[in-house]
Amino acid sequence: MHLNKENRNRVLESLPVMPLRNTVVFPHQVIPLAVGRERSLSLLQGLDEGTKILGLIAQRDGRIEDPSPNDLYGWGTAAMILKKFKMPDGTQQLIVQGLYRFKVQKITQTAPYFIAEVEEQESDDDLTVEIAALSNNIKALFQKIVDHIPYLTNEHRVMILNTEEPSKLVDLVAAHINFNVQEKQQVLETPLLLTRLEKVHYLLNKELQILELGTKIQNDVQGELNKTQRQYYLREQLKAIKKELGEYEDESSDLEDLREKLAGMEMPDEVRKVAEKEMNRLSRMSPMASEFTVTRTYLDWLLEMPWKISTEDQLDVNQAEKILNNDHYGLEKVKKRILEYLAVRQLKADMKGPILCFVGPPGVGKTSLGRSIARALNRKFSRLSLGGVRDEAEIRGHRRTYVGALPGRIIQEIKKVGSNNPVIMLDEIDKLGMDFRGDPSSALLEVLDPEQNFSFADHYLEVPFDLSKVMFIATANIIDPIPPALKDRMEIIEINGYIEEEKLHIANRYLIPKQLENHGLNKETVNFTQPGVREIIGRYTREAGVRNLEREIANIIRGIAREVVDKKVSSRKITPGKVAEYLGPERFYSEVSERVSQPGVATGLAWTPVGGDILFIEATKMKGKGSLTLTGKLGEVMKESATAALSFLRSNATRFGLDDSFRDESDIHIHVPAGAIPKDGPSAGITMFSALYSLLSGRRLRQKLAMTGEITLRGMVMPVGGIREKVIAARRAGIDTVILPFKNKKDLEDIPKNNIAHMNFHYIKEVDELLDLAFEKPDA
Repeated sequence: MHLNKENRNRVLESLPVMPLRNTVVFPHQVIPLAVGRERSLSLLQGLDEGTKILGLIAQRDGRIEDPSPNDLYGWGTAAMILKKFKMPDGTQQLIVQGLYRFKVQKITQTAPYFIAEVEEQESDDDLTVEIAALSNNIKALFQKIVDHIPYLTNEHRVMILNTEEPSKLVDLVAAHINFNVQEKQQVLETPLLLTRLEKVHYLLNKELQILELGTKIQNDVQGELNKTQRQYYLREQLKAIKKELGEYEDESSDLEDLREKLAGMEMPDEVRKVAEKEMNRLSRMSPMASEFTVTRTYLDWLLEMPWKISTEDQLDVNQAEKILNNDHYGLEKVKKRILEYLAVRQLKADMKGPILCFVGPPGVGKTSLGRSIARALNRKFSRLSLGGVRDEAEIRGHRRTYVGALPGRIIQEIKKVGSNNPVIMLDEIDKLGMDFRGDPSSALLEVLDPEQNFSFADHYLEVPFDLSKVMFIATANIIDPIPPALKDRMEIIEINGYIEEEKLHIANRYLIPKQLENHGLNKETVNFTQPGVREIIGRYTREAGVRNLEREIANIIRGIAREVVDKKVSSRKITPGKVAEYLGPERFYSEVSERVSQPGVATGLAWTPVGGDILFIEATKMKGKGSLTLTGKLGEVMKESATAALSFLRSNATRFGLDDSFRDESDIHIHVPAGAIPKDGPSAGITMFSALYSLLSGRRLRQKLAMTGEITLRGMVMPVGGIREKVIAARRAGIDTVILPFKNKKDLEDIPKNNIAHMNFHYIKEVDELLDLAFEKPDA
């Protein structure tokens, strides 16, 4: 048999066949073979001296020792024996080179070895563009694979790159890559070159992805190991350095300290069980584990909470009253409630802490009152600002599964003060927000409920904490934004704005001494006269509280401090005339009641967040068709009051002696000055009526008179709120007569008698009573 291609034709040839286990030989491949099976050794012995060609066919199952013809694949490779060695143990070693692929037609002999008739399968070597492209891609993929596989060397890379024939290239690549036997056999059995190239291209891509992923995983693992080893070495070096410096503390001794602290600490049994469980986990954990720090921090929180640590209450009612009076002027309702609580505590030691809510305008001393209450009770004080809080976790804390988790602010404050019965002030509770992170006001429902807060569950601690001994005091400027469920859990105590006399006492007793001390001066250097302080209160501040008053006093004292330093003066007496030198022109003017000198103008009383104020309402008419115009940036309720007053007048024009032609022939315009300021509410109803009646009847209202009250379509006068602030505003404006709804008579009890001793009050149930009380006589 000859090797030259031209001497071979597509006829059946008879070849001795050697089965191969777990190996597929390709054309052009040079490969060593170990021959040890009896059938294969018989084949080598039976070969003629000049015969060097045999057929190599892979077994379907490499575990079969003595295969039958059915155990062999139907395709194989004709190979030439290049060298043959006999081994000492009787086996032989062959080095063969693949020549061409063939298809088995028939097995003609099975013993002592296989002989088969085979048909050579030629490959088409037509070089198309697609074949060339696939060949180039296979070369590129092979080069990448060489970088990942240790058994492939640079010589293999060069050999493949220098192979130009596509059929030879694809066979060599398939031979050198460790595909499995089934995949290699599929390549061998593919006679069409293009299909064979595509199959090998797919297998190479798959192998490369597996190799790259394996390399990535290996690099990641190696990087993590290197990082861990580096940290370990650094920790060991740090430990050695600390030992040399005498600063090293063994982790085991640290854990022992924790155990001793746990053993000597008073805490509920439920909490102790959790702490001991976490302690056991910590003792079995490596200090380098990420969970170690989390568990250690959690244990620290459990061991530092004041589970059973309380301060002893100061139950002396007289002493507490003295402290409250020294710190704050007025505020009798609040002081009365605190003293009542102390009295009950003397009678019942295990009484739960009250939950109060101070509602009032800014600057009236709600927050500072909380500090005074804590001092009077001899309790620790903590202030918690809730303004703008939108995250429920601020109240209940985060779960420990989150990175950087902490308990809620309630638990944090209790740990900070180190007592389980402090006074905690929840400042600005009306300014709580709500968004996707939850509703903090709902989380406060449990905190502020004495029936629930004895077992408050913080998400971080995961064990109940008793809040029933805590005295919670909430503060708010207005009560409307507080959810009803939360409002129901608190005892609402309204703190009204200060009147001028109260501000005068506060300034003399608290503000002036405080600011003199803050600026390094004394009463001998700066002497505030009573008229001077009244001038600051009346002309330079307009507020319910005293914050701006304190700022203006500080402005004057700073001006005097500079004069003292410049040696211009040694002392200064602050009179009304001197106030303008330091504060500039007066900022607020007292409205004069003489503005009602013409018909159609009435003086009303209004409540604002910074106290009471007077309100002028002007009405005029012009020719028209009976329409009503309202200006002055009025709210819907106030517009409705004006419409109701006009409707009442229209329906009762004859009764009031008015010419009813105005209903169809006149347009009416009602204006409330200070149009840039929003105004709303029903309390200007009778003032609107008075202005309209004055306009249509031509009767002027009395001088120095103001009024407030809601009007109905039947002429009834309904009660309104804010009477205290409104009356004080009337007094400040020089008004001596005030008309109020009959049902508001009780509200004057909140005003000190000396502040309204020179004022006259009239109480009405119907608007008819206004005609004689508020208007001048028709012949006047």
